[in-house]
Amino acid sequence: MSEPVSLRHGRLSAVVDPMGAQLLSLQLDGREYLWQGDPRFWARQAPVLFPIVGSLRDGRAESAQRPCVMGRHGIARNYEHAVVDRAADGSSVTFELRDSAETRAAYPYDFKLNMTYAITGEATLSQTFRVTNTGDATLPFCVGGHPAFNVPMGDAADETFEDYVLKFARPWSCTLPAIGEDGLMSWDNAFECPQGSDTVALTHASFAHDALMFTDAPDNMLMLLGTKSGHGVRVEFPGIPYIGVWSAANDAPFVALEPWSGHTTAHDEDDVFEHKAGMALLAPGETDERTFRLTLF
Repeated sequence: MSEPVSLRHGRLSAVVDPMGAQLLSLQLDGREYLWQGDPRFWARQAPVLFPIVGSLRDGRAESAQRPCVMGRHGIARNYEHAVVDRAADGSSVTFELRDSAETRAAYPYDFKLNMTYAITGEATLSQTFRVTNTGDATLPFCVGGHPAFNVPMGDAADETFEDYVLKFARPWSCTLPAIGEDGLMSWDNAFECPQGSDTVALTHASFAHDALMFTDAPDNMLMLLGTKSGHGVRVEFPGIPYIGVWSAANDAPFVALEPWSGHTTAHDEDDVFEHKAGMALLAPGETDERTFRLTLF
């Protein structure tokens, strides 16, 4: 097992685990913002989602190649990714995962997934997904991030989970679906949130039906903000249509901010892999690149 890779530039530092190419730490001025993976609540921290976001119905879908059979959020988080490039100044690292006989048993396609983490500002880390079709068949896939953040964060001793809000770039309204215990999405119990506002208050009950999924958020930006401490994180996700916001249903002290290019299977969808919402279809030899940025404050 390879050692974690540390990044540092200015006030910001990060640690990334080659196992799953997952963030292990994200600190500003020595203060840890990233959830540290307490298994009493949720053992992971920031898994890479590929080639699906969410779940397939009964873990299976038909594709143009063969059946795709995989668990929630796909396969990338289950494998060690090779380090293929590191900046001399320690500000960035690129990992690579290629298909294998084992991955093709679950996802019958040839691919190369490069994950680049780069400190691009005084308090900003970018995470870039670069997917290349290395085979002869059209490559269907989605990507997503899943970084979770401590809530409360910072140094306000009296701050609680309920002192945190979601802040959008401007007032808007959005209809949110419900996600059931089977991991599938339904619009039957959809609700409007926010309702002509730029702010959504959070409580643990906000996640009674799994993640909140926002579509086409204004300016592709969302902040998680502590109203007492003033600490928080801003995520910018240009060109990525969805962002999920999630916390475990057992009063967990974290909130995940998850830019998604697609989403979990909906009850009214069929079970053809290429038909999943947001699925990119990449021609042989082509590459697709998506980036989101995390800024701490």
